Amino acid sequence: MTTLYYHAGLNNYLVAGTGNKVEDFGIGFYTKYGDGGVDLSPIADLMKSEVYAIGKFLEVSKSILTAAPTDGLFGDNRTDEDQIGASYDELEWAMRMNDLKKSSHDFEGREKFVFDLFLKLNNTNKHKMIPIPICKIPIDMLS
Repeated sequence: MTTLYYHAGLNNYLVAGTGNKVEDFGIGFYTKYGDGGVDLSPIADLMKSEVYAIGKFLEVSKSILTAAPTDGLFGDNRTDEDQIGASYDELEWAMRMNDLKKSSHDFEGREKFVFDLFLKLNNTNKHKMIPIPICKIPIDMLS
């Protein structure tokens, strides 16, 4: 990100993020001041399936559309699904169920596992998804 911001600053550019709705606002699957430190997020309100649909509409290469999502941080073949423990389709489902105010007791088996995983990751990474807390200093303390 330092390199991206360096070049963006030199050229008066903005740094665009690549996170989708599940990554950015569902499970917080990004590094807070790494790939999450961007100026704008053009696809952050889209589910991964919607990103793929747009890619297909735009005729993005099939090799890109069918490649397993990976953050590429480990220098091996670990996919996002390997790291997270669920697919984006499953996580989209869990995010929708959470939006519908479902509870873990509504599910069993793999659905329960994925829903509980979504809730755990959402809670653990909430600090990434909410604005940075600001300390409000009372005006009378400043004089």
